[in-house]
Amino acid sequence: DVQTLPSAKEATGPHGRLGGTQITPSSDDLARAVDLINGARRPAIVLGYGARTVRDKVIALAERIGAPVLTTFKGKGLIPDSHPLAAGVLGRSGTPIASWFMNEADLIVSLGSSFANHTGIAPYKPIIQVDFERMQLGKFHPVTLPVWGEIGRFCEAIADRVAKPADAPDQIAELSGRWAIWREEKERRLTEDQGRGIHSAAIFKTLGELCPEDAIIPVDVGNNTYSFGRYFEPRGQRILMSGYLGSIGFGLPAAIGAWCATQDFADYKGRKVISISGDGGFGQYAMEFTTAVKYGMNITHILLNNSELGKISKEQRSGEWPVWETGLANPSFATFARLCGGQGHRVTDAAELNGAIADAIAHDGPSLVEIITDADLV
Repeated sequence: DVQTLPSAKEATGPHGRLGGTQITPSSDDLARAVDLINGARRPAIVLGYGARTVRDKVIALAERIGAPVLTTFKGKGLIPDSHPLAAGVLGRSGTPIASWFMNEADLIVSLGSSFANHTGIAPYKPIIQVDFERMQLGKFHPVTLPVWGEIGRFCEAIADRVAKPADAPDQIAELSGRWAIWREEKERRLTEDQGRGIHSAAIFKTLGELCPEDAIIPVDVGNNTYSFGRYFEPRGQRILMSGYLGSIGFGLPAAIGAWCATQDFADYKGRKVISISGDGGFGQYAMEFTTAVKYGMNITHILLNNSELGKISKEQRSGEWPVWETGLANPSFATFARLCGGQGHRVTDAAELNGAIADAIAHDGPSLVEIITDADLV
């Protein structure tokens, strides 16, 4: 509380101490970038979390050159999947759409991406990388054109100097076709049933239909998050994640922090917070659900319960090792939520998903939807 107490001393602020942060790239770098973009028939833009504050300028540039926009996992939602140029998430948590366009691209324009191994930007492609953090440029491998500067300034500076070549393929039409293929595949996966729980594709299809467009969605770590990146189609929601640090348990505490932010900042007032985790992640900080109850936090938690650390099991299998010590002995988390004073639903059949999630989202206070899932159907 000390930070909000009144003080008799006048605050000086940053005046006279900080310079401007709007760094415009050099004219030579801008000229080379224009030449590369105008010479590309199949450019693709990788939109990273570092460009979150200027995403509108990035999207405007993509529209100018007809380039698909592939987001990093951390950048998921910065462009709605309903946008004609959206290709979804690139990398291990991503869509086959983004992977296809990465494979076909003859130029990658990377804006605000850290080039994490998780993302999967092909290093052998011609790459323009723009970043205001100079140490990020060429951090893991050399790129064709590293550009130091603020991403919004870069987009503005080249907007009137770039255009789609007359003989370039119609990537918007290709995107529409690829989305149709992927959505058909997602529908097919809904029929997969091994008798051990609900397919994650069904969960995120339902959540995508019911989730408010202005919701804030903190996501945890594990197979639940991979499935979220792959199946959930954002329409404007703000998605929060902890980066690529493997920080299991992030989801619920982040939801509490996000709810507090909605009380303090007018731009976020009244926005629904919907967090996602597996049973392993929720178990790390389960008692914090009582904190949400104590303060009447309007949080809905979607919990995918497969009674194991599913991602670790998967990694052990992929390394040709025996699955070892990943099983969990869980209580009924829905009952736990009710005992804490919140609302709790337990879902064992896909037909129950819509009603349970809709009821939880409509509830004005802490709610939890525990969904029994199959660890193999991710």
